[in-house]
Amino acid sequence: MAAQIRTGIQEVDPRHELDVSKLEAYVRRQIAEFDGNLVVRQFMGGQSNPTYLLTDGQAEWVLRRKPPGKLLSSAHATDREFRILSALGETEFPVPRVRGYCTDESVIGTEFYLMDRVQGRILVDQTLPDFTPYERSALYESQVSVLAALHKIDHEAIGLGGYGKPGNYFARQIHVWSKQYLAAEGDIDRCDAMERLMAWLPENIPDDDRTTIVHGDYGLNNVVVHPTEPRIVAVLDWELSTLGHPVADLSYHLAGRLMPGGSFGKLADEELPALGIPTRSEYASRYCELTGRDGVESLDYYLAFQLFRSAGIMFGIAARAKRGTAASAQAQELGEIAAPLAKRGYLLAQTLGA
Repeated sequence: MAAQIRTGIQEVDPRHELDVSKLEAYVRRQIAEFDGNLVVRQFMGGQSNPTYLLTDGQAEWVLRRKPPGKLLSSAHATDREFRILSALGETEFPVPRVRGYCTDESVIGTEFYLMDRVQGRILVDQTLPDFTPYERSALYESQVSVLAALHKIDHEAIGLGGYGKPGNYFARQIHVWSKQYLAAEGDIDRCDAMERLMAWLPENIPDDDRTTIVHGDYGLNNVVVHPTEPRIVAVLDWELSTLGHPVADLSYHLAGRLMPGGSFGKLADEELPALGIPTRSEYASRYCELTGRDGVESLDYYLAFQLFRSAGIMFGIAARAKRGTAASAQAQELGEIAAPLAKRGYLLAQTLGA
């Protein structure tokens, strides 16, 4: 859910500066075709792990690092990102090629990994205002097809059997994000809606337990769209990936439409067909068709959960902004939408009897 996130490339944020000469020496050892002087810039928009664009004037690579400063023990897991990208890179699933993982913090101050840059577009507005109806329809089909393909991968066969705990995904996630909210207390204002969801959600989890790879942050802003065609060529930002319930990814993707102040708030369902955008129910039905599911019961519960989860993430961003360890200058702005997200989730939960 990233309707407010800006994208682009800028000079390196002073908070995230690194030793370019040390990094260049590492890149020369790691990437045989590197030839020239290293130039480093930074991608805008990342809220967790600072991300940089590296070039020697001919080719381009991407560096993802843990941020400096005191971090939550389970957060900023760049090693997990590298692991899943390496595993998926052995399949036909669209991910960038990874080039190496560095645990030597003397190079730039934190652990990091390198991958090839995939050329294309990073889009944010899910209503795709600059697309034709045909292009919107095609890109939505690409999004749901890629998501379905991920959930059909045999994680055991590609070495990810221990990548997460099977079963009880939603119970564990509710605990994780409740814990993050509570850990942020003292740096944020208390939120009644968040605390009500923390109590209601674990008592009402649907009886539907299955396990696949889940991306954890599958949204338009985390995919690379072909430079000229309406199709996905790479999926990025795997920090929140794990083994879990596939409907978690589907409902997260759809919950972006419920973002307070988001562009979808201006559109009614009856307007969507003419725009080439599937409704939530149409999108869910297409996902079920592609994955062989009979349907998705309790979709509104999953959407309420996703709004709660996103609020938990945003409360964490707000806390990091106050402590000065957030990766983006937008962190304070994004932290301010945490409470509205929780309130929107609780309103949805109330329609289910909360």
